Amino acid sequence: MGDEQMLKVSDFGRELYGMSGAPRQAMINYGKMLLAIAGADGTVSPAEYNWLIEHQRKFGAPEDVIAEYENFDHQSANFDELLTDIRVDVETWNPAPHLIYHAIQMCGADGTYAEAERSKVVRAARALGVPDDVVLALHALIDMEKAVYDMRAALFHVAVLE
Repeated sequence: MGDEQMLKVSDFGRELYGMSGAPRQAMINYGKMLLAIAGADGTVSPAEYNWLIEHQRKFGAPEDVIAEYENFDHQSANFDELLTDIRVDVETWNPAPHLIYHAIQMCGADGTYAEAERSKVVRAARALGVPDDVVLALHALIDMEKAVYDMRAALFHVAVLE
């Protein structure tokens, strides 16, 4: 990984993604890539942006990293340049499917995952080299995760706040 200082990730990041750290620039670029994907239609909704901020906080990104997203011009983002610096402390980790997984979640954060959003996620996946069958599986995984969450909420009578 070179001489870059590794920032530790949270327990959430370690448990869900199997890594213990990532360089600061990798964390910044990961969020910027998600903004570029979610904003491919020209805008990032407040709910989408809030999803990103909360996810990055849960992951363990420090506030100075998160502050980098505020004024980022997602419309002029260069995927190749951003992707270059997205690395972690696990050699076999591939950022592309993770980005698509999170982009799907982010695009649906406002309660609607419209066909236009689905289309932009598919285009981003193709640009990142994520095969269509993997994208389909990621969509199915997110649908299953939501169904499990809803089932848990129903079983335990958890009020869903909208």
